[in-house]
Amino acid sequence: MSCRRCYVSGRVQGVFFRASTREQARQLGVSGYARNLPDGRVEVLACGADVAVQQLCDWLAQGPPAAQVREVSCRPDDETPPATFLPY
Repeated sequence: MSCRRCYVSGRVQGVFFRASTREQARQLGVSGYARNLPDGRVEVLACGADVAVQQLCDWLAQGPPAAQVREVSCRPDDETPPATFLPY
């Protein structure tokens, strides 16, 4: 099990990015959260099996159809994960 904190920039707010990320996470069995940041980025905490977390991180580079992802930066994180993928 591992956790990664990712920051996604581009056109990622107002395009169902958080809801789509939550759905992807649930399908992969990943817990954590996705939330909008004041600077226009989306912050994602993803925790779960290494392979599933990596799959979610890879998906972030595409995002939902209306998103225009410019950059994704992920790093390991040791935060205690929530039991499910929380909506923010």
